[in-house]
Amino acid sequence: MVDAYEQANNRANRRQDPKLLGTVESGQVHEQSKADYEQWETQSEKEQKHYESAFFYRDREYLIPAAGSGASWFAVKAHSSAAPKGKSALVVFDKVGSTYKVTMTVYADEPIPKVAVDEHGYVLPVAPSQKVGNLAPDQLGTSYEDFFETGGKKSEKIFAKTDSSKASTKVHADGVDKDLKGYATRKFFGKRPAHPKVYALKLANGGAVALFPTAHTLELVLKPRYMSGFDITPGPRESVYNSARRDVITDEFEGQGLAVMSPAEKPRVTGIEYRMVNSR
Repeated sequence: MVDAYEQANNRANRRQDPKLLGTVESGQVHEQSKADYEQWETQSEKEQKHYESAFFYRDREYLIPAAGSGASWFAVKAHSSAAPKGKSALVVFDKVGSTYKVTMTVYADEPIPKVAVDEHGYVLPVAPSQKVGNLAPDQLGTSYEDFFETGGKKSEKIFAKTDSSKASTKVHADGVDKDLKGYATRKFFGKRPAHPKVYALKLANGGAVALFPTAHTLELVLKPRYMSGFDITPGPRESVYNSARRDVITDEFEGQGLAVMSPAEKPRVTGIEYRMVNSR
């Protein structure tokens, strides 16, 4: 199944073919892949060459729940030939209709802890609504969006500091581009992800590892006194969806993250990735 996914994905990436990719991919990861294809002409030659190059998953570890667990999915922990050396990925295959498709793929900045197994070697799913420490897996996405909305006023008390959280805080702190400073304001708003399903597994140390969806919009708005005489010019990626100059530019982002959760410590978000999927 993983081999078939690699082959279809590599063929689709060479042709930027979302229909072909849709035969093996769904969920948040497919939202991001479609955006990559839509924005293809805005990418550099180097980015395009990297995207078109075939990739393979190595050192695969299959994380399969027992048939009686109620889980419709399984995960694969692996290294990708396209990722930086040492970066592990968790890849989720979920049943979509009668077919298993990849619905989430997140690369971790830190080693993924050992997953717990039962006496038969099956992994143990964790209910998304079950609290592990201060949060349940299905609360991760909404809570994480505060890093963008406020720069972490609430989320810094909820999450451990990681490379992912620091990068998200920086996105908030970067503010308005220098050519619009004084003319416009910039605000993030968390929103419901396109595909809200959360996946979580029990860890050998009693915690959990969770793959969670997340999403937000970014609004760039001219200050009222400039609206009658100025417009904002959308960037190249925004122009793919709407090239018109306008007073307000609203960009939509779909994301997916990986969190290591502990009963006694704050959750660590060790991987997060977003794509702009629309602009209006």
